[in-house]
Amino acid sequence: METTLRLPSPLVPAQEAPLTPEALRLIDAYWRAANYLSVGQMYLYDNPLLREPLSLTHVKNLLLGHWGTTPGQNFIYAHLNRVIKQYDLNMLYVCGPGHGGPAVVANTYLEGTYSEVYPEISPDEAGLRKLFRQFSFPGGISSHAGPQTPGSLHEGGELGYSLSHAFGAVFDNPDLVVACVVGDGEAETGPLATAWHSNKFLNPATDGAVLPILHLNGYKISNPTVLARITPEELDQLLRGYGWAPYYVEGDEPTQMHQQMAATLDQAVADIQAIQQNAREHGDLTRPRWPVIVLKSPKGWTGPKLVDGRPNEGTFRAHQVPLAVSAGTPPEHLAQLEAWLRSYKPEELFDAEGRLLPEIAALAPQGNRRMGANPHTNGGLLLRALHLPDFCDYAVPVPVPGATQASDTQVVGRFLRDVIKLNSAPRNFRIFGPDETASNKLEAVFEATNRQWGAETTENDEFLAPSGAVLEMLSEHQCEGWLEGYLLTGRHGLFNSYEAFIHLVDSMFNQHAKWLKSTLEIPWRRNIASLNYLLTSTVWRQDHNGFTHQDPGFMDHVVNKKASIVRVYLPPDANCLLSVMDHCLRSRHYVNVIVAAKHPAPQWLSMDAAQKHCTEGIGLWPWASNDQGYEPDAVMACCGDVPTLETLAAVSILREHLPELKIRVVNVVDLLKLQRSTEHPHGLPDADYDALFTRDKPVIFAFHGYPWLVHRLTYNRANNQHMHVRGYKEEGTITTAFDMTVLNELDRFHLVMDVLDRVPQLGNRGAYLKQLLKDKLVAHKLYITRHGIDMPEIQNWQWPTANRGVSVD
Repeated sequence: METTLRLPSPLVPAQEAPLTPEALRLIDAYWRAANYLSVGQMYLYDNPLLREPLSLTHVKNLLLGHWGTTPGQNFIYAHLNRVIKQYDLNMLYVCGPGHGGPAVVANTYLEGTYSEVYPEISPDEAGLRKLFRQFSFPGGISSHAGPQTPGSLHEGGELGYSLSHAFGAVFDNPDLVVACVVGDGEAETGPLATAWHSNKFLNPATDGAVLPILHLNGYKISNPTVLARITPEELDQLLRGYGWAPYYVEGDEPTQMHQQMAATLDQAVADIQAIQQNAREHGDLTRPRWPVIVLKSPKGWTGPKLVDGRPNEGTFRAHQVPLAVSAGTPPEHLAQLEAWLRSYKPEELFDAEGRLLPEIAALAPQGNRRMGANPHTNGGLLLRALHLPDFCDYAVPVPVPGATQASDTQVVGRFLRDVIKLNSAPRNFRIFGPDETASNKLEAVFEATNRQWGAETTENDEFLAPSGAVLEMLSEHQCEGWLEGYLLTGRHGLFNSYEAFIHLVDSMFNQHAKWLKSTLEIPWRRNIASLNYLLTSTVWRQDHNGFTHQDPGFMDHVVNKKASIVRVYLPPDANCLLSVMDHCLRSRHYVNVIVAAKHPAPQWLSMDAAQKHCTEGIGLWPWASNDQGYEPDAVMACCGDVPTLETLAAVSILREHLPELKIRVVNVVDLLKLQRSTEHPHGLPDADYDALFTRDKPVIFAFHGYPWLVHRLTYNRANNQHMHVRGYKEEGTITTAFDMTVLNELDRFHLVMDVLDRVPQLGNRGAYLKQLLKDKLVAHKLYITRHGIDMPEIQNWQWPTANRGVSVD
């Protein structure tokens, strides 16, 4: 048996009626206009203002859309317009319910923004006809608030991230208020449930404010929502337990609801302003209880009460298209649709030309105060270039290859420290990560900043303060959502994470990449700063944590996206990482994935050589090769820090035992160089690729990730049949670092045996060397089983020229 949720009495009494009778009449008219436009988008192909009786020819052949959430969002939007004007608020609107597109489109059309960016959708009857026809129609617009919708920075195609995006938008935006509508279905997702904790990271002195509006309309597609079916006390305790101060608006009678909502919003705005004033004028940074509004309204409010004798409004049946209308449906459905549309009295809302009546239109804010025109929703308009130090100043000295050891991420941490310093007034750059900034060896950043933290601190805490450029929460979803909101509103950032666990945001990356791709095709959208991932604690150095921490597959996922958007870099040493990081932080409108080492490792290239190598993205290493003036017998390619180390160690074995063998070493930094130039902007033309890899020589490729990714990228190259890739094969455990490579046959011994198997002229000499290598593998296994560490010859190996002074330049 269903239970009806009765919310606690509003903290703002309903009898406080801030709306005069005239103001009430006008705001209700505005709401009716938005509802009428929303229904029209879902149903009408023609006759947009019902100038004649409705017929089937006026109705779309395919009806798509979501009505259930829409009238509640129209109600919210109209009331937000009022407080924006009354308090001169800088406010934007985040539409959390996934398919609330009709509401956002309708309201941006009513306020005039839509016609400004799409002049053909004019504010008259002809424009209305086009507005209605384009919705969920081939070549038109989607049913959610996509990037084509002005005022949108949150697409909502996937639920759960509205509140995270809202907080990301207000960090370092002290004048901004984000009204974030959280759908009660969306509230059931893990990321959204965690996002309520974002209030512990907000600084009321230096950040803006988020006003969540939890829209309880009771149902998802065909099920009730959890938060609508718990007791009022439980919901209240939940929100208060999260640290919020809840206000409640409940009902279905428009007059009462308008007055309740107006009074409640006035109180919420007053609370926000008081909190900020207390922090900014009196220095009180005690974590406040920010207001949250719970709006309980019927699903499909103002829609058909009954359809075919069954309740519709207030039930799950109102979620999508509540009323089927076609030649095959009962004729009374058409009449019911017409009655529904006419219930909004369009003749009282629009003039003879189809324009919204001036006294109603005057309720909307003006200029950039309109939520659809707020420049923060088109962040590229506000984007300022980062001030970057000269990355060469942080170079690791590399007099000869392999003579120097360094932690790559520790080196780049010093660079990032100074990026934070140079972009701190006003702050324009933040680092986000799930409690791993120090673990990932970026601890130098704490010389310049703290972790922003608004909850309790104790004397043993480190680097916690109310304000800081580092945001850490043990939720990859929140870090990703915050960063996306930060980028979408015109700032810069970096996400650092353990490589294996970045998969937690696979689908969030998907949505952001789709947003970037779509906005490239929208002339009025401006490019934003790139989404930069630094992935470390990688598969090959997770020997101590074991199989659960070993997964390099995020790269495979990323390269599925449009070539115009994605970039993947695997710098082999610290100087290369510095060059790549500088490049990525300067870039625009990409997703850049950087996979780098945090453990001390040999350094291969001087800064000058690293700059040249990273600029080219792929290249021969002459100092490691011995095929100058000859055709190589084999090409040994590598991509990633550990594969590079093992490849060079394999080359040193071949040089020692088979000095006559001609080996070419090719290193790849920019993974997508492997693709053809016709498939990716960074791809190599066939002639350049063949010059590196030859057309007919065996290529032994040591790769950081899954081997089949390289095969996928090179499948159509001339020598694809000669490409033999070693990489991660889902073999892992708690073992030694070198044994991880042995388990996956990426180690130096297996790489040498690959060469021996594929260079037939070696004959008997190759057979003896192969036996020696097999013996080495047995010795390795016996040694680690007994001692728990790798053999000294593995731990202490150096590239031979490290002791002979051979320069890399």
